[in-house]
Amino acid sequence: MKSEAIAIKVQDLTKRETMISIFLIGLMFFIFGFVSWVNSILIPYFKIACELTSFQAYLVAFAFYIAYFVMSVPSSYLLKAVGFKKGMMIGFWAMALGAFIFVPAAMSRTYEIFLMGLFTIGIGLAILQTAANPYITILGSKERAAQRISIMGICNKAAGILSPIVFAAVILKPTDTDLFAQLGTMSDAERGAALDELIRRVINPYIALGTFLFVLGYLVFKSPLPEIDTEHETQEIASANAGKKSIFDFPHLILGALAIFLHVGTQVIAIDTIIGYANSMGIDLLEAKVFPSYTLFCTICGYLIGITVIPKFLSQVNALRICTLLGTIFTLLIIFTHGQVTFLGHTTDISIWFVVLLGLANSLVWAGIWPLALDDLGRFTKLGASVMIMGLCGNAIMPLFYGHFADVVNVREAYWVLLPCYLYLVFYAVKGHKLRKWGL
Repeated sequence: MKSEAIAIKVQDLTKRETMISIFLIGLMFFIFGFVSWVNSILIPYFKIACELTSFQAYLVAFAFYIAYFVMSVPSSYLLKAVGFKKGMMIGFWAMALGAFIFVPAAMSRTYEIFLMGLFTIGIGLAILQTAANPYITILGSKERAAQRISIMGICNKAAGILSPIVFAAVILKPTDTDLFAQLGTMSDAERGAALDELIRRVINPYIALGTFLFVLGYLVFKSPLPEIDTEHETQEIASANAGKKSIFDFPHLILGALAIFLHVGTQVIAIDTIIGYANSMGIDLLEAKVFPSYTLFCTICGYLIGITVIPKFLSQVNALRICTLLGTIFTLLIIFTHGQVTFLGHTTDISIWFVVLLGLANSLVWAGIWPLALDDLGRFTKLGASVMIMGLCGNAIMPLFYGHFADVVNVREAYWVLLPCYLYLVFYAVKGHKLRKWGL
């Protein structure tokens, strides 16, 4: 007998089913974070091992996140055809394939093959994110959506704190500081051999990761996670959407997708560039590896604040407004503040701590945008979520702008790219999310 997923309306889920669903999705967000935020150390690692410019190194983020743009809309049709659980299994298996591609890439020290592996991992993540974000948005009251998303964010960012530290512990050695210093004085043959040994350290960890993801995909498919029915609308929403023929008839969604594009771009710049910024202050990779974790810790602090105060003391919209304004202020402080400080055992320019604080500013932006952008979409929810996931290609594109200006000007002035992003986010938080038709 053919096994078919049974569509269950959200309101028909029991409390136990809802809690199991939230737990499983929380686990997935942890995996998303672990796999995604390891890029913060892969970028400087590949820059050294594959002898790259800053622009070339940030192709790590481009290859990884451009998959969201390519795969987001096809993901919605895949989920509609095979169901959420089977679609998630396919997503995990795509990620596993991408991890296994790292093996031939490392054996040949070919950067382009690494990028292919990262793109394949990104395809799997696009499928998973397309399924998981609508799940957590609609599993419960709309007013508490930001609170639930914040909990998922803690799972994601906690993994992000661990991933660069774990990667560094597995891949890097205490003697690597001396190795990096000596590379410029080695002959071509000696340098090639040293870099081959360095890059091949990723083989065993990524074989283990690929195996884990493959098994996890099968376990999720066999889990009690219920199917969710997003195809049917309440009579009120159906009436309001009667004249809507496409997702482009929802300005708050399209503007929200652009907001996600810019938000994730600012977030990945804050995390993936901070090691390079620390390097520019004379801090080596072994010391600088912890800075992404500081930024992510600030993000978790923001999530905890959100869980505590939303919606009892602060609305989702006002939290979004506060965070976008903080991002604007911290960006200006990165660029204009100077002076040496010693904090947490690091002697750095004070501006790097404002990069860290961008984690706090970014914390509730994602959670604020999603429920506003998906509000009242009804039967357009899956496709609308796909468009929002498409916005994640901002992770791919914005770091390239930063990398270009870092090469052309310097790593500090390159942070100017953040300012227009935060100004647009302020606009969406104040006015953009309210628009229900195009025009003034």
